[in-house]
Amino acid sequence: MPFPAGYLSRSPRTRDAAAASAPLAPATSRADAARRDLLDRIADFVTRHDLAMTASNLATICGALSGSHPELAGAMMRREAAGEPIDQAWLDSLAQLDVDTHANVAAFETLSDTLEYAIARFAQTARTAQTETSDHRGAIDAQIATLAGPDGLAQVLDLSRAMLVRIEQIEAAMARSEAEMERLRESLAHARSEADVDHLTRLPNRRAFERKLAAAAIEARETGAPLSLAFCDVDHFKQINDRHGHAAGDRVLCALAGSFAEAAGEHCFVARHGGEEFVLLFRGLRKEAARGRLDAIRRAQAARQLMNRETGQPFGKITFSAGVAEVTEDPDTRSALARADAALYRAKQLGRNRVELG
Repeated sequence: MPFPAGYLSRSPRTRDAAAASAPLAPATSRADAARRDLLDRIADFVTRHDLAMTASNLATICGALSGSHPELAGAMMRREAAGEPIDQAWLDSLAQLDVDTHANVAAFETLSDTLEYAIARFAQTARTAQTETSDHRGAIDAQIATLAGPDGLAQVLDLSRAMLVRIEQIEAAMARSEAEMERLRESLAHARSEADVDHLTRLPNRRAFERKLAAAAIEARETGAPLSLAFCDVDHFKQINDRHGHAAGDRVLCALAGSFAEAAGEHCFVARHGGEEFVLLFRGLRKEAARGRLDAIRRAQAARQLMNRETGQPFGKITFSAGVAEVTEDPDTRSALARADAALYRAKQLGRNRVELG
């Protein structure tokens, strides 16, 4: 979703420099100007928010300002719309979320490659066993004809002993391969599960949600069933971190994750989308019904008083804002994400602790 007007635009000094420069005709000149413009906007962003010039910060900011990471752009937009500063702690939480996800995916891919290699080796062992068994069978057939001779029986016995030894060796190799594959299957199943799980809340993560959304959208369009989704963002989350510490903020996120998972029902898929943002996928519900379901969760959450168990200090009322859109209203699934994101932004602008339709 784009930032509010002027947010991602050039800084004043960049606009002045561009106006004073000569027209750019060649494509390479335009590309150079675009790169310089992006660098100027990144520098302006870093200065405006008093951020450190680290590789992690620059990668995150570049992803948002360049448009290559629209989720980051939307998160930053909502952060500013809510009047909450984009500080180092918040950027670090986004960066760590991506690091954990990428590490899990890398482990999953490595195990997949290892399992494929083990299967290939097992197949080769089986082919070798089949070939050698066939060879031994041919040799035995050839020796049967010699049984009439004086040494025929001795030769067949020697061949049989050699074949038994080789068969035992092949069976042992196949048993080792089977045991290795079973261990890899278990590791792969664990890695696949971890790659789809948010380490803090233990909810499904954004990677799992996007795969679930794609499959659910296909099914909904094939069956004609409605499908809706919602973005939810915790209100004034920075104040919680500032007053009680980031560890307490993490516990609040875990408590909210539990509330979402418990109240959503079996036909609702709940995931942590990043930072203090959650996403819900409602199967079989139009957006109005999904809004009603989510609003009930919002009211119940707003009525709760959470306590910091480590300090005994109350957190006070913890609320969230949300935006709901219907996936099946538009052939483009990504359009629903943008509409829900826009509705969430509107809920923040209208005072928070509310659910808006997109």
